[in-house]
Amino acid sequence: MVAFGSTQRKNVRILLVGDQGVGKTSLILSLVSEEFPEDVPPKAEEITIPANVTPEQVPTNIVDYSSTEQSDDILKEEIVKAHVICIVYAIDDEDSLERITTHWLPRIRGAVGEDQPQKPVVLVGNKVDLVDYSTINTVLGIMERFSEVESCVECSAKTLHNISEMFYYAQKAVLHPTSPLYIMEEQDLTPACKKSLVRIFKICDIDGDNLLNDYELNLFQRRCFNTPLQPQILDEVKAVIQKNIPEGIYNDSVTLKGFLFLHCLFIQRGRNETTWAVLRRFGYNEQLEMCKDYLRPSLKIPPGSSTELSHRGQQFLVALFERYDKDVDGALSPEEHRMIFSTCPSTPWSYSTDIRKSCPVNENGWVTLHGWLCRWTLMTLLDVTKTMEYLAYLGFNVHENDTQLAAIHVTRERRIDLAKRQSSRSVYICHAIGPKGSGKTGLCRGFLLDDMRSLIGKEFKTNVNYCVNTVQVYGQEKHLILRDIDVKHALDPLQPQEVNCDVACLVYDTSNPRSFEYIARIYIKYYAESKIPVMVVGTKADLDERRQDYLLQPAEFCQKYKLLPPHFFSLKANKKELYVKLATMAAFPHLRQFGLMSDDPTIWWKAGLGVAAATVLGFVVLRTIQGVSSSSHF
Repeated sequence: MVAFGSTQRKNVRILLVGDQGVGKTSLILSLVSEEFPEDVPPKAEEITIPANVTPEQVPTNIVDYSSTEQSDDILKEEIVKAHVICIVYAIDDEDSLERITTHWLPRIRGAVGEDQPQKPVVLVGNKVDLVDYSTINTVLGIMERFSEVESCVECSAKTLHNISEMFYYAQKAVLHPTSPLYIMEEQDLTPACKKSLVRIFKICDIDGDNLLNDYELNLFQRRCFNTPLQPQILDEVKAVIQKNIPEGIYNDSVTLKGFLFLHCLFIQRGRNETTWAVLRRFGYNEQLEMCKDYLRPSLKIPPGSSTELSHRGQQFLVALFERYDKDVDGALSPEEHRMIFSTCPSTPWSYSTDIRKSCPVNENGWVTLHGWLCRWTLMTLLDVTKTMEYLAYLGFNVHENDTQLAAIHVTRERRIDLAKRQSSRSVYICHAIGPKGSGKTGLCRGFLLDDMRSLIGKEFKTNVNYCVNTVQVYGQEKHLILRDIDVKHALDPLQPQEVNCDVACLVYDTSNPRSFEYIARIYIKYYAESKIPVMVVGTKADLDERRQDYLLQPAEFCQKYKLLPPHFFSLKANKKELYVKLATMAAFPHLRQFGLMSDDPTIWWKAGLGVAAATVLGFVVLRTIQGVSSSSHF
């Protein structure tokens, strides 16, 4: 099992403080030599205990403090450097016990500072061999008043009683601290711990019935502890929950209340490590925040490569959609959409505007399964880090038992596609560039609808710049992303990120005589010398075509620069072949100047065969296309 979210320290540094004569140095020397020292120096040298001899398998540094040899400034430095502090008192000395609260705890708090997390503290009562009573009740009162006190132990340096246990508790206070999980005075879990465990419960509730049945509990056990849960133990656990909190069990399954109670019980019984093992398995660090390496595993993306969802990533998202589609209508209602992201800090996009304007939805404006995958495809291409973060929040790491890298496919570099004369990608981005009012927004939004005519006469007020859908390119499904880019003035510069794409769609309004000049200048400035395929599109083709106020008419311009003739587009025509052409051009970037073959009526058919061959067989483009391209000086 992959150890996700592990916050295991490289070492644990333990500092022993206390009044003079309480036995700090004797405790350290007794631990190391396993016998009580007759001659005790004022201060023990710093000792390192190897990982293989410690219960938690972590190297441990033990540091002594002596008021006779060290200054207050050195003490402050040591407190800051320490991971945990053991305050040692002598059980037979009431003054040393009293000074825990009057001197040592305030001293430690002052050294750490109010704006920093407090150091965990272990209270150590030494010289138990000299008395026949216990100070534990008094110490428990201190624990309730000072939240940083993690535990207490009574021991004897002389008889070696509880010496190993003392240092084990100190290690445990660092590796499995109580304070982030539990509020001692309220005898309850902290809000942050509850929030984390609620998320974990939801992720493990595979069937979404708000219960953990035996199958789900066994999966949970395997994921967190790499071992099955024996039926007898499972029955005993449920019996304990039922006895203490009747609503914790329903239909022989564990409810959320029962799940939270169980972890509260673990902590009350000193088994913090159990709850921490669960939290760390689900990506949490010591502050109960999601670890950065859990959310954002390192992903190398070569220049010219792009990111897509892998098959496993798609499978996970499909299963997630079906789990939360409670009414099984094939779409996520706003409430279902909200619930699906209830394990996340927020939703990755706006449901009311972004989803409805960027991917396919049903007649109610609810995202369909097809639209759901499209929207994730869009985010994965544009911001793969965000995709990985949300996959982590949603539990991909746990369900798939791997990092989110398994959900991502990094495509090969575009220069290799050009060299091999084929593209293995399944996601392409097309920039629709043109002046305001040219109709490119309608062109982009029309891609999402079965009936584009519903957009006629509409004003597009929301600022959603991306639209994503799939097209069938000769039997192969491709995701095409259209980015709507405004050009307010012909001489306005485009940024590199506005120019670079898989295929450019330069849009002009056929009914506006001044529209074509914009895209002609854009082409000459940015695309004439590039390797990016370009298609010129004349919109509003249902209106009367006007002669353009430019030295070349669109058809002449395309012929001069060896582009395909302008494609005329109209929402009224309700035809989708434009999007197929754009995807085909993106799939074959080496056929940049399709215009060289514009006199060949079979060019789209030949290119389509090549797409199928490249995708299914991974072979070089068919000889028929190679022949045409070579004769056309490609």
